[in-house]
Amino acid sequence: MTHTAQEVRREDAIGTPPARPTLVPADRYYSPAFAALEIERMWPKVWQLACTTDHVAEPGDYFEYRCGPYSVLIVCGEDGVLRAFQNACRHRGNSLCSGAGSGLRELRCGYHGWTWDLGGSLRRVPNRKGFGALHMSELPLVPVAVDTWERLVFVNLDVDAIPLLDYLEAMPADVKWCRLADFRCYATMTIEVDANWKTIADGYSETYHIQTLHPELHRCMDDVYAPQTIWGHTGKSEQLYGVPSPHLKQSVSDDEVWDAYVCTQGALMGVEEGTPLPDDREPGATVADVIAARTRAFAASRGVDLQWADTGQIMRLHQYNVFPNMTLLMNADHLTVMTSHPGADPDRGELVMLLWTRMAPGAPRTKPVDVRMNADEAHPGLVLTQDISVLAGLQRGLHQPGLKHLTLSNEERRVINMHRNLERYLDLPEPERMTGGEPVERQ
Repeated sequence: MTHTAQEVRREDAIGTPPARPTLVPADRYYSPAFAALEIERMWPKVWQLACTTDHVAEPGDYFEYRCGPYSVLIVCGEDGVLRAFQNACRHRGNSLCSGAGSGLRELRCGYHGWTWDLGGSLRRVPNRKGFGALHMSELPLVPVAVDTWERLVFVNLDVDAIPLLDYLEAMPADVKWCRLADFRCYATMTIEVDANWKTIADGYSETYHIQTLHPELHRCMDDVYAPQTIWGHTGKSEQLYGVPSPHLKQSVSDDEVWDAYVCTQGALMGVEEGTPLPDDREPGATVADVIAARTRAFAASRGVDLQWADTGQIMRLHQYNVFPNMTLLMNADHLTVMTSHPGADPDRGELVMLLWTRMAPGAPRTKPVDVRMNADEAHPGLVLTQDISVLAGLQRGLHQPGLKHLTLSNEERRVINMHRNLERYLDLPEPERMTGGEPVERQ
């Protein structure tokens, strides 16, 4: 379903207020025992975004996906089929590959030379007679479930997991209008953060923080009438841009809305900060209409036709959450995908950003550039930099002895839904579960 700027769904981000707040135990965010339970019971059982199809598009391409102690090797075989394996030699467990690359012809352990073909079958064992009756067919690489949706590659350590499309629920149908297959990932940015993976993910699961953390965004985005939907493993929120927040008490001029949008999102329409609002707009055109027209013109300069997209399709951001750790931000000419991963201990994690641009049909494939940095070095635009800047302080605060639980609003119900799913996978006893709030309605 799509909406024009004039047909805003008058459903607010809160929905029906609960009888009382939802209380989430704070130690979930720093307890080594809780993190160990996630590693044991949750991470090996869920579909996780690993990379893009452009990372592993040609025979011999490979990509190593890491999540906590787990390492999965995704390989494009000589037959063009994607396969995934636990990244461990069947001899002594040495990792077979690291990072990403091309031109792979076999999977050879660099420690003792055991070698598998790209289909995972064991082909060579040096000094094989020393093992006695060693049957090659009994030692293939351990398979991992792998599947794709649009240009995203997902893996699941549980080879008997439900199909990926079932896991994604209503999301694929909900985004079909946007033609995600036309986007190409040009870079991935891995940012090391002093925060738990859930602390990172929570920041992209609610709009409650907009009015305080993002004052510039507050002047050009409706964070009040921002309807949310929960499906199960997945959920979404919609936010209309090009309008001021109804929270603002003072009036905001068209020029101020334009300036705020340019400051926070100007790159999406190819406009530099300081560029004034055009004074040649059509009679009756809103600021959102002007931004949408400029976005179409910017797309056309790249050979991309956006004439099919109305103002609402360009200006309404659809934000999807996929349990446990994925967020997808999308409108007609914008796509950013983010995941968060556990780090070396519960107080450290990684934010991975996949950056995309819509390309003209038939545009050649390019391999994404993968970069890694720490939080102090990362400056992925004003808004995302603001989001990253609070993470370490959030994590420190969670440790304080007087903070026993997080107190969550129904406006944060996508965060609550993540915890509901987490409780289900971890099979937590009743005393360790959330309290308060109301059951999440599922559609």
